[in-house]
Amino acid sequence: MKKKLLTKKFLTDELNCQELTPNLNVYSVSHIKKAVTVGLVASMLSFGAYASTSTQALEQTKSSGAKPNIVMILLDDVGFAEVGSYGSEIKTPNIDALAYDGLRYNRFDTATMSGPTRAALVTGRNPQTVNMEDLAPTNVPAPDPSVPFGSGVADSGELPLNAETVAEALKKVGYQTSVLGKWHLAPKYTDDLERNLKAWPLQRGFDYFYGFLSGHTSQWEPDLVENNSPIPTPKKDGYHLSVDLVDRAIDIMQPSDKPNFVYLSFGAAHSPLHVPKSYIDDYKGKYSMGWDELRKQRFAKQKELGIIPVNTVLSEREKGDAAWDEQGKQHKRVFERFMETYAGFMTHTDEQIGRLVDHLKETGQYENTLIIFASDNGAAPEAGPEGGFRKAYRDTNVIEEMGANLDEAGGPNTYMLYPRPWAWAGSTPFRRYKLWPYAGGVRVPMIVSWPAKIEKPGIRTQYSHVIDLAPTMLEAAGTSFADEINGVEQIPVAGMSLVNTFNDENAEGRQVQYYQLRGARAITSGKWRAIAINRLDTDPSEDVWQLFDTDADFSESNDLAEKHPEIVKELKALWWEQANELSNPPLIEAIPLKYNFAGLPDAFDD
Repeated sequence: MKKKLLTKKFLTDELNCQELTPNLNVYSVSHIKKAVTVGLVASMLSFGAYASTSTQALEQTKSSGAKPNIVMILLDDVGFAEVGSYGSEIKTPNIDALAYDGLRYNRFDTATMSGPTRAALVTGRNPQTVNMEDLAPTNVPAPDPSVPFGSGVADSGELPLNAETVAEALKKVGYQTSVLGKWHLAPKYTDDLERNLKAWPLQRGFDYFYGFLSGHTSQWEPDLVENNSPIPTPKKDGYHLSVDLVDRAIDIMQPSDKPNFVYLSFGAAHSPLHVPKSYIDDYKGKYSMGWDELRKQRFAKQKELGIIPVNTVLSEREKGDAAWDEQGKQHKRVFERFMETYAGFMTHTDEQIGRLVDHLKETGQYENTLIIFASDNGAAPEAGPEGGFRKAYRDTNVIEEMGANLDEAGGPNTYMLYPRPWAWAGSTPFRRYKLWPYAGGVRVPMIVSWPAKIEKPGIRTQYSHVIDLAPTMLEAAGTSFADEINGVEQIPVAGMSLVNTFNDENAEGRQVQYYQLRGARAITSGKWRAIAINRLDTDPSEDVWQLFDTDADFSESNDLAEKHPEIVKELKALWWEQANELSNPPLIEAIPLKYNFAGLPDAFDD
């Protein structure tokens, strides 16, 4: 199914191409427009043109009141410490340029897993409220047709139809909306394709979709969908999905009277770690110090950069993560190559982001483009203590087999994910990683760039959450979520705009945030954060709660529960209050398979 996407104004009136070809999608139309205008654009873009005209363009943008383009860049499984401007040694100069020219947020939290975070991002609601407490169902029968789509419980995996998305809201004020890359918000029922389609991007407000529906895919030979149809796997020599996605973003984001919203959702740096060998070799030998020393180095760099408070304590090793010095020689060699591959994948991704930013600058669009960069959760631990080589999860390859085939790292015959302790280093200075309730699972880099509106670069310390991103984008566009659409009351929005923080480092941030996933619970209230992990098959009323003063203890290293039992009691009551308001049912029982996959049994010493 194709949609009529663009008005005649997008192309020259003389061509009138849209009227003649109403089924063109945005990508096809942009190619025609590019061909028509290439001569004009080339004549304008002489060497150094951007540098000489950017100030003038900025002043024109500020005075015109034009709606900004909006680019939401979401990386996958990238921890707090895995970009340069947040303390990493990994080369990410283009991401860092956005950071140093814009704003870096150091207390931005996610829902600690892909689907829930993405549901919160596109709706501005907590994932439990929009039925995405966990992942959407896959390879199971659909609900009975009599069950309305999206009417299920908190973990049913169908976004309710009365939860307006950011794309739907932006379309109403004139935006062209596109999503490129990972979606991961659609069920995959075995017996009801029509029901599946209701959760695909075009049915949730996007004019154009090019990417993949599942949690991960090969970067060399991806399973792709365009709009509402699967398409053949690209066979071009040297093809890489990240390059393809940015090529399409560039083609979409040509100068136009119609502002663009592009949700650029990379597969990187989720497994498989697929990247050309030259990028991996650039990091050869850089990780021979191991994950323990890497954490120390990143921690020191984070303090030097000011991205963490000077009094932050580096959290200690916990159960399930072995010391680097305990690894044998062959293990170390294999584990180094995993991290070299991950770092190369990140640098390759950064280069693609740089190409898009360069395009925006060359075409005079950069100043009035709001760019938000984030990750969907902390670094990924799911490959376990030895990593995955042929398969990311539960790989049966032993270290000897991996070691004999290290030259294949990053190639199409691998599906790599690094060993769990590298994820611990990726989440420096915090405890744990993805799928856990600690900051190592939820805290990620978040960068905002908008030269036309942000007056001074800096670091923002306000507490914020992924539910706040959609309201932020909508306020930037001069609109907001609707309370009612066509007589249908919409689910209340939990997110709050962060626009007030752009030029006020003291603006108030979020005060309360609730968390629940796979038997783990958490609640933030002001400076206090309480966390409980249920021991499988025990009554949640028996859960032991930890308490952290996040003003004094940025890394959540000092449990104050015994010292302040009255605060724990208050926060437990607040958790239940929030759960009753935001989730149906309020308490979701952990599924043993998922609980164990997250590694949560390691929360207990016995």
